[in-house]
Amino acid sequence: MTEQSTPSAEGVEPPANWKPTPEAKAKATRFRWIAGVLWLLAIIGEAVGIFWLLRQRVFVGEDGTLVRDADTGLLEEQGVTAQFPQWAFIALLVLLAVIAALSITGSVLWKKANRLDPARKSDTVRFFVQNQLGAIIAVVAFLPLIILVFLNKDMDKGQKTTAGIVGIALAAIAVFIGIDFDPPSVEQYTADQSAVIQLLGKDEVVWVDGGAVYHVCDEVPAIQTGSEIRTGTTAEAVEAGKIRLTLQFGSELRACGLAVPENDDEITDALRAIQAGQVDTVLPAPVWADPSEAPIVVEDAPAN
Repeated sequence: MTEQSTPSAEGVEPPANWKPTPEAKAKATRFRWIAGVLWLLAIIGEAVGIFWLLRQRVFVGEDGTLVRDADTGLLEEQGVTAQFPQWAFIALLVLLAVIAALSITGSVLWKKANRLDPARKSDTVRFFVQNQLGAIIAVVAFLPLIILVFLNKDMDKGQKTTAGIVGIALAAIAVFIGIDFDPPSVEQYTADQSAVIQLLGKDEVVWVDGGAVYHVCDEVPAIQTGSEIRTGTTAEAVEAGKIRLTLQFGSELRACGLAVPENDDEITDALRAIQAGQVDTVLPAPVWADPSEAPIVVEDAPAN
């Protein structure tokens, strides 16, 4: 088999061959719209807290005496104290919980959308913003409100401490859930697709409803679970929630009586690195002991 070359020069982007199915694209768009609405409601809730709730106060000692300030000539009432009302304090705690729930739910939906329709890692800014937007929104929805809680002069020490601790704790949870520690990329999905085509001769894999990976054939123990075995393209597998090719493809090919490349360990190591985010890793072309076993012949791309 003629080996397929992979651009290895620094800065050369891998080909974006993988594309989501129309159904996956539509589902991702729907998830993003819902997440956007939830995040907007969280920020509106923050605005309500800042511009209305934190401004609530009651006055104690309103029968104070009037005195004249000798420096300004203005009258003021001594003995009157402004306090943050208890009902507003309870409402503030509830509001913080609601903001957290909206922010977290939006982040979960946003991350689901990114698995269906990921960004290219080579587009550095977009890749970062798209995958970490949930954490960014959580900071925006909590930080100004928490700062103003600590700056509020009408809250007593206990109210300020309680509201501050609750706000910080909920914000930390929302930010943590909003972070995507292992974001997928177009390059990762393309590498899996390229490996499947070179190993099988076509973009066709199998999976079951459980699990997070797809497989190269339907006779392997991993999918003999009693669930319906499904067959489709790698994009359809991703649509079904299977985000990568199994790294046990060598043993699966043997179990199904299919040809196994001599360098299956090298391909496995490369896919492991790419799936871990090292998308500049070169994906080796399969090396077959008998060239007639090659399911597909892929010519080298012309040198630039």
